[in-house]
Amino acid sequence: MAELIEEARRRIVDHVYLSPCARSEYFSRLCGLEAYFKLENLQMTGSFKERGALNRILTLSEDERRRGLITASAGNHGQAVAYHAGRLGLKATVVMPLPTPLIKVANTRSFGADVRLAGETFDDAQAHAHELEAEVGATYVHPFDDVQVIAGQGTIGFELMAQEPDLEVIVVPVGGGGLISGIAAAYKAHRPQTRIVGVQTQAVPSMRESLAAGGPVAVDRRHTIADGIAVKRPADLTLKLVEELVDDLVTVDEEEIANAVLLLLEREKAVVEGAGAAVLAAVVNDHVPQAKGRRTAMVLTGGNIDVTLLNRIIERGLTKDGRLVQLDVCVKDRPGALGALLNLVGDAGANVIETHHERAFSALGLNEVHIELRLETRGPEHVEELIAAIAGAGLHVRRQNEPQSWHD
Repeated sequence: MAELIEEARRRIVDHVYLSPCARSEYFSRLCGLEAYFKLENLQMTGSFKERGALNRILTLSEDERRRGLITASAGNHGQAVAYHAGRLGLKATVVMPLPTPLIKVANTRSFGADVRLAGETFDDAQAHAHELEAEVGATYVHPFDDVQVIAGQGTIGFELMAQEPDLEVIVVPVGGGGLISGIAAAYKAHRPQTRIVGVQTQAVPSMRESLAAGGPVAVDRRHTIADGIAVKRPADLTLKLVEELVDDLVTVDEEEIANAVLLLLEREKAVVEGAGAAVLAAVVNDHVPQAKGRRTAMVLTGGNIDVTLLNRIIERGLTKDGRLVQLDVCVKDRPGALGALLNLVGDAGANVIETHHERAFSALGLNEVHIELRLETRGPEHVEELIAAIAGAGLHVRRQNEPQSWHD
């Protein structure tokens, strides 16, 4: 496999971006290790998938290219096939699951592919793609069950060796297993002492379950923000390579992934989708103990996150950190009461995002009004100071959805 990866590197080197491997001072201190990020989210189509897709396309025969390409994808592989097929003047059809984020569907279409939406999961989309393959005679480009695709993904391993020769741990997201198989093959051939750790989402731990079962098994697909690694069943090929070459495989939950997305945005100014952020989630939450005190690279595989999802992640994270709060306040229903309350909030240093009056559906008295305030604050201590200031002015106040009684 190492020879195939080297051939792939020579084949694609002029057509994919040599992504940086950047050291993070913040996460090095936070996690107690030397943290590096391989920024594959900076690729032209926003993910590492370009490597494997391009390598596979370039190894096709003229007849296979002439018939056109077809693939199934949760998003990133489809964009990669669409982009490079268009660049090379080839026809491409991409079948995506119905829940695929809109940004991935729109981007794939923008590269000139014929996009079809079918089924609820990648496996459903793949079944439909194979039906179309048989109908039109197109050449199927698998996202991970293909040695040339795996070889293309493995070029990341050779780049990491050149960029940071002394890395001791590499942490890689795992869906179908093509990426980690390629990186592990490169490292075990040239740096066998380097530990390769895979990360899956707890929502779809198909590789972990397959390793435990001793063969590929399908798992139920639950909702996950890491849609790029939500593969129900790994391939025989990738399972075998992971079993032989990967040192450890861990899982992370949805809250950990969401927090990692926000951390990368705030601390590294990096927009990373859930699948890519899973590696940081694992390291930050101490699921990779072998990384402690060691030079550790985390592969940030993609940045194609839906902006509405990103907004929800940001708001939830700010709420969790006490920087976004909703308060219920009871005031007298008379002119100037709202203005006085807002002045009080402003004097306390909070920023008002939204206000809402409630009279008709409130359980308060007829001479009282319920006001909902959505506020930006500096943190939990500031929230408590704000509540104390409002209560100190003789008003009833509580956090929204707080079960206990009003503060007064």
